[in-house]
Amino acid sequence: MDLRSLPAVNEVLGSPGAAALLEAHGREPLLGAVRAVLDGLRARLRAGEAPPDGEGTPAGILAAAASSLLAADRPGLCRVLNATGVVLHTGLGRAVLPKAAMDALAEEARAYCLLAVERDSAERGRRERFCEGILRELTGCEAATIVNNNAGATMLVLNTMAEGREAVVSRGQLVEIGGAFRMPDVMAKAGVKLVEVGCTNRTHLSDYRAAANERTAALVRVHPSNYRISGFSGTPGIAELCGLGKELGIPVFDDLGAGALLDLRDLGIPEEEPRVADSIAAGAALLSCSADKLIGGPQGGIILGTRDWVRRCEDNPLMRSLRVGKLDLIALEATLRLFRDRERLLREHPTMRMLAEKEESLARRAAALARRLRASLGKAAAVSTAPDTSTVGSGAVPVHPLPTRVVVVRPAALEAGEAARRLRLLPLPLFLRVKEGALLLDPRTLQPGEEGEAAAALAAVLAPRG
Repeated sequence: MDLRSLPAVNEVLGSPGAAALLEAHGREPLLGAVRAVLDGLRARLRAGEAPPDGEGTPAGILAAAASSLLAADRPGLCRVLNATGVVLHTGLGRAVLPKAAMDALAEEARAYCLLAVERDSAERGRRERFCEGILRELTGCEAATIVNNNAGATMLVLNTMAEGREAVVSRGQLVEIGGAFRMPDVMAKAGVKLVEVGCTNRTHLSDYRAAANERTAALVRVHPSNYRISGFSGTPGIAELCGLGKELGIPVFDDLGAGALLDLRDLGIPEEEPRVADSIAAGAALLSCSADKLIGGPQGGIILGTRDWVRRCEDNPLMRSLRVGKLDLIALEATLRLFRDRERLLREHPTMRMLAEKEESLARRAAALARRLRASLGKAAAVSTAPDTSTVGSGAVPVHPLPTRVVVVRPAALEAGEAARRLRLLPLPLFLRVKEGALLLDPRTLQPGEEGEAAAALAAVLAPRG
């Protein structure tokens, strides 16, 4: 084959199947794809490389163009299979949205929606009002508002409370969280002067009292997120800090991070995670938390507290830059409703269900998946199960691993790291752990019905046919 033997673009577009591609993708995209295939063939021929039989024919060129168009139409931000055992996996989208939230998005967002107008008066209304009503019911707060994430919520609260003044924080709580979110830097950007008190491992109430003066605008508690100080350590609880704030006439801001609406000890997790309702009951003027961690909703930052302070935050010019959109509000409202009933919550809320699942149940699921994999992989891999641990993830409950049972797959030919890379490159990517030359699949984070898809992915990489 030489350059002169390549078909013209019109010849390719006149071949069988071209009309269907034109209908599906449009003329310009198809023309671009055909020209790109022809350019590739010309480059190979000029380099002295003859393409395999059939690739240079009109049918072969059209087939290659069709594959290119299909790949281009495939979403980049796609669903993945998470077998890592990390429940709130930041890289994989954190919380899995409940079906109630997905159904609400499909129904309420398919046309216009009641975002910022009141039914009765047809006047402008607050877009956060529906989520606020449920949060008031669940936490006892006077008011609440929603922004795009908890970093934004922290920035907005600090700027509203203490711009140009001082905020007092324990040295042990000046944390850096993933993505270079550093509390001292956030305070500086918010226009707040940071006043550090206490020591790294121990801070006393008297340290806060000694630092307070006429320039002090807020006492701040920051959840340590994904690290803990153990041993000889301690810091005042939120009730003590709020008591001091009331005595001194200084508001308290509690940056809770993960945002637990219920006591995780009820799910069998012994580590105490601060609850939103406890901070409200203690008297915090404002607190903030993520909507997409332990609440299990879409990305968002929730600000709760007294009506006066919440409205001040909403009146801050920063609010418009940080406000959340209708899709997130619809999904969050549906997610919050699940917390009204514990039984429904554990049944329908993916994050709570995964956190609450017991090791016995996971062992049964792991054994069933192992049997399926032995049947599909044959001699391509050795398959077994083993005890291991899952992780909550996203800085929540960082020092308490969750007992689980994993499926251990040892490929016969392919190196485990390379196998994991190929699994991630599939149209439906599979993410898992690699340990000591084996692939580990944790059933805790596989969603109902995904076991078959995980088995198919492993078979495609480890035991391909044809």
